[in-house]
Parts: sequence; C-alpha cells; structure tokens
Amino acid sequence: MASGDGFVWCSGGHRHWGTNGAAGLLLVDSECRVLLQHRASWTHQGSTWALPGGAIHDGESPRAAAIREAGEEAAVPPDAVRVTAATAVDHGGWRYTTILATARETVRERVMNAESTELRWVSPEEVGNFPLHQDFAAAWPALHAQLGRELVLVVDAANVVGSRPDGWWRDRAGAAARLRDSLGALVRDGVRGTDVALAPDWCWWPTVRLVVEGQARRISSGDGAGGGTGGTVEVVAAERDGDSAIVEVVRASAPREQVVVVTADRELRSRVEAEGASVVGPGTLLGLLEVTER
Repeated sequence: MASGDGFVWCSGGHRHWGTNGAAGLLLVDSECRVLLQHRASWTHQGSTWALPGGAIHDGESPRAAAIREAGEEAAVPPDAVRVTAATAVDHGGWRYTTILATARETVRERVMNAESTELRWVSPEEVGNFPLHQDFAAAWPALHAQLGRELVLVVDAANVVGSRPDGWWRDRAGAAARLRDSLGALVRDGVRGTDVALAPDWCWWPTVRLVVEGQARRISSGDGAGGGTGGTVEVVAAERDGDSAIVEVVRASAPREQVVVVTADRELRSRVEAEGASVVGPGTLLGLLEVTER
C-alpha cells in the first residue's frame, strides 16, 4: 500500500478511500468528450462509472494526485494535460477534489491496472445515462457547467502599474515587464475563486492576458509558469488605446470563458461588464502577487 491508501470515515458516517483525501481528473478532449472509468466490481461502489483518480499520497497536492492517478489507471501522459480548474467537496474529515483539465493532444487511453474494466470517451450529454458512482453523480451537474471553460484574467497594465508610486514613470516598459513576470506565479499556483470574486468552492489556473500601451508595447509575452500543465502569460499590445484593446480581448473570450478584468477605471469597468466580464481592482491583484512572492 502506498502512503495515503486506506479507508476513513467522515463525520457523516460514510466510508471513503484515502487517508489524505482523494482526487480525480475530469479530462476533456478536443471533441468536448470526457474520459470516464468503469470501476472494477471489487472496488468501492464497484461496477459504477466515475473519473480516473484515487488517494492522495503524503505531501502530494490534489492536482498532482489526479494527474498521477490518470497516468497509472488510464495511461494519460502528464504533458498532455492542461489543468484549468479544481473544486472540492468536504464530507467532514475527508475531501474529494475534482481537477478539470483539457487534453493538449490526442490521448490514447488504455486500462492500466485491475481497478478498471473499461475506459471510454463520453459526450457530456450522455454521462447521466451511465450508472455513476453516487458522489460523482451528485457533483456532475456543477462540473458539467464548467466543462472546457478556463479563467481568462485580463490585466490593465497601465492601471495596475500606475496604482502605486514606485517610480514606474521612469521606466514604463520595465515596470510592465516586472508585472508580466510576477503574473506567472498565478499561472503556476492558481487562484481561489474568492480571490477574484468568483465561486468560493473553485480554484482556477488562469490564462493571463496583459494589455499594454504606449512605451510598454515593446515588451514580449512571458513563457508562462504552469509547470507543464498550466496556462500562459500573454502580452497584448494595444494598437490604439488600452481600454479598447481590453474590450476586444474580453469580447473574444466571453461568455465562453470565465473572464475577470483587473482595472480601477470606472468607464472601462462598465464596458467590460456589458460584455460579460467580472472586474476586480488593482489592489486585489497586487495583494495576490505579494502572497505568492513570500
């Protein structure tokens, strides 16, 4: 048995697998199908359908556990996974975390051990027709609503950089480049829903679009900091004014994606909210970046 293996009882009197909790991977392919696992009859709630997943090892994050388990059970390569979000259900003394991800490439799934009898790519509309593991069945409606979505964080660089008097005006491009580099930490570590005025029981690994103007237009995009499974930091150089470029970026993403704009500009706020985006102020973003730098 590996560390973390074993049954525990939650405060509701139910038995669960994983002394550190458990995690599963909800993987979506290019055809918007999800990968389901038919559980072997001898497993907990056997002969039902659920997600590849299992117990979290000692010192392991739910994200790492879900990716590892998908590899061990379904031959999903870690590099083929682009993690977008996570949500957890607390049963009182035991937690199950669902990691949502999209496939970067074609995944040739196969049964890797005795825990599965079959693996199948299934249309989301057909998932409810399967005999599902009861916890997965309860979580599926909320998961279905977020399938294939990601958090797009659109940052008004001039507004954020100008929100604190640190000498940015002496080197506007340099200040914007420093902001770009620090934003990589959010791509790598993710943000909680409550950090960006979204649902409190979700975490997101965002794609960041940093909109720059004026002297800052010459900086390039960052290489991301997603550790191989996250998003990117993309620099968008405004052809005209920054506000119009931000509205265009929002319009290209919403309502398909979850879009949050970082700005304190009231007029811009009204414009992007009309396009379906949410808004947080520069202070919120800078506070998050200070935490990641500690």
